[in-house]
Amino acid sequence: MAELAPRLSVVIPAYNEETRIERTLQRVVEYLNARGDSYEILVVSDGSTDATEAIVQRFAQAHPQVQLLAYQPNQGKGYAVRYGILRARGEWILFSDADLATPIEELEKLEPYLKQGYPVAIGSRPLRESQLVVRQPFYREMAGRAFNKAVQLLAVRGIHDTQCGFKLFTREAAQEIFSRCRLNGFSFDFEALYYAQRLGYPIAEVPIRWMHQEGSKVRLLRDGLRMLRDLVWLRLNAWRGVPTPQKEAQALKRD
Repeated sequence: MAELAPRLSVVIPAYNEETRIERTLQRVVEYLNARGDSYEILVVSDGSTDATEAIVQRFAQAHPQVQLLAYQPNQGKGYAVRYGILRARGEWILFSDADLATPIEELEKLEPYLKQGYPVAIGSRPLRESQLVVRQPFYREMAGRAFNKAVQLLAVRGIHDTQCGFKLFTREAAQEIFSRCRLNGFSFDFEALYYAQRLGYPIAEVPIRWMHQEGSKVRLLRDGLRMLRDLVWLRLNAWRGVPTPQKEAQALKRD
């Protein structure tokens, strides 16, 4: 007899998160247990080289809803999220950052939109009703706003915050969207929303409570330039199936 699919899947990408992954899992499990709905938590170790995987495996022994997905070498956050979402079994699938900058309790703000018929609901920081309890450093916040203007101009119109690490999808929408995604780095957020819009999926942008956490893996200059490159590629080529910038670079190295 086939195992029933859980109501919710939570996908948490993790790269060298040994200092906080157990605390994050404990908080998510406690919250979801209190709700009473069936769930699974998929922690995707993106080529971690620290104790992340051992910590998750130990935690999973006492909490069967938790599962470790792991591979080597490191591929990038976009690859990790895609890897987890395409293996998730839940009716609804939540992607959440490992630092819980958006507290897991904010799920309650996104869920009503899926119940209303939206296939995608995303947390958004710039909305007037959002609560930024601890803000990013000023230069990061300004860079993020400028980048979002470029994203709106070139790819994802009408969305104020494509990069918040807290997004909820129906299973159908998640499969349709992420099976098309190809960008492995931090650009995956706007790529996923770009495909959502191209596929005709309405996106609910929802104000949330958010707290900046130290230890971000994003390097402003290096990753910012890569994301601009990916944005231009997405606008010009993605829907036509042109190889991603990463694959083009790998091909050049082989030649």
